[in-house]
Amino acid sequence: MQDILINWAPQETRVAVVENGAVQEFYLERTLERGGVGNIYTGRVVRVLPGMQSAFVDVGLERTAFLHVADLANRTASNEAGLAPVPIEKQVHEGQALMVQVIKDPIGSKGARLSMQISIAGRLLVFLPQDDHIGISQKIDSPELREQLRTRVQSLVGDGGGGFILRTNAEDSSDEALAEDIAYLRKTWSSIRERSFKTPERELLHQDLNLAQRVLRDLANDETNSVRVDSKMQFELLQQFGAEFTPTAVLKLEHYQGERPIFDLHKIDEELADALARRVELKSGGYLIIDQTEALTTIDVNTGSYVGARSLDDTIFKTNLEATQAAARQLRLRNLGGIIVIDFIDMAREGHQAAVLAELRKQTARDRARVTVSGFTQLGLVEMTRKRTRESLAHVLCEPCPTCGGKGAIKTARSVCYEIMREILREARQFSPKEFCVMASANVIETLLDEEAPHLGALSEFIGKPISLRAEPMGSPEQYDIVLL
Repeated sequence: MQDILINWAPQETRVAVVENGAVQEFYLERTLERGGVGNIYTGRVVRVLPGMQSAFVDVGLERTAFLHVADLANRTASNEAGLAPVPIEKQVHEGQALMVQVIKDPIGSKGARLSMQISIAGRLLVFLPQDDHIGISQKIDSPELREQLRTRVQSLVGDGGGGFILRTNAEDSSDEALAEDIAYLRKTWSSIRERSFKTPERELLHQDLNLAQRVLRDLANDETNSVRVDSKMQFELLQQFGAEFTPTAVLKLEHYQGERPIFDLHKIDEELADALARRVELKSGGYLIIDQTEALTTIDVNTGSYVGARSLDDTIFKTNLEATQAAARQLRLRNLGGIIVIDFIDMAREGHQAAVLAELRKQTARDRARVTVSGFTQLGLVEMTRKRTRESLAHVLCEPCPTCGGKGAIKTARSVCYEIMREILREARQFSPKEFCVMASANVIETLLDEEAPHLGALSEFIGKPISLRAEPMGSPEQYDIVLL
């Protein structure tokens, strides 16, 4: 069973999903930085790129958003050979107004990802107004049950138009509840369409629920023991929302009134601080090293101080098994997406490899994001992907270090000294000042006055000009200025 804790403040909402006393997932929504996934806009095409089969669309956000040909409303057209893609330049043009939906928030330097295939999520169903397909959640894996549910939904949809996808939490819902959700979603779509005819370009037509409301709609399920919120105002608002849209989940809603902050109950702030570190300790004494880059995330598994098994093979095997659980949890907690490569400790036995791979797939199967795990490569690495729709925890809570610029390392004082000497020599060949004045950090100046004094004196003699030094507070130890006097 799991508990969901909601810490609300006017500036932000924080949500932690706790299972077996440990944080499994963390969600954050800040009032001034609220995500846009699910929002529907009227946008204007500002540029079409035939070479990339995409277009840039201005929807009023800080950066222009990205629309790929695969996400247009009409993706195929018939020709003599059958069904074939229609080039984007034949479907949209610069200056055209489009109704689009955000399917990925801006990540790094990339703008939001858009789609013209609108979908509106309800409590039990997802409405696809431009489609006529009836789909069933992939997590409902019984073929017989899937067919029964599809038949039920089809009969309830009738001739009103639009397609629907039945969500996992609707598996045991009554026809009455499904019919209510269908009516609500169609009414919402009708209101969006009506506003689209009156709203100017680059305006928001529909905004998805806030984080606290999405907790009741998306996160609370049969495995949820309680949903505790520490704000009386939000508790009452969620009760009203839940009574109308999520009557099952609202029964688990509790108002937390304890003296200690709600996140202190399970040391959540401490766990979040650990989730920003490179090193993750395992209970056995082993550890993981997690590095997140622009292209991919790497996870390196090490035995550390663990020597408890009977043989080296068993020690490695048990460490790798424990690492699968820790790695899967860290992916959820840190919200790491894209390409992920795990470097398990080399295992001699194929049976051990198969067991570790099976355990990794088992641990990632419970992830709300779509995860695909490949087998071991020839180099003994496991490649996997995890769907990324929002920024990782590190990108949300942190920014690049102003000292190192995000590199994680800075040049040594001696390297900066030699760089300064090369620059003085370069300047001396072009200009002839009375004196060169070097302004740098105290550590660099100290090195020039001490260990590098003979080299600096030789340089001064070679160029025939005096070189003075001045220690200044610089933004980075690598920064310096050379002033020609």
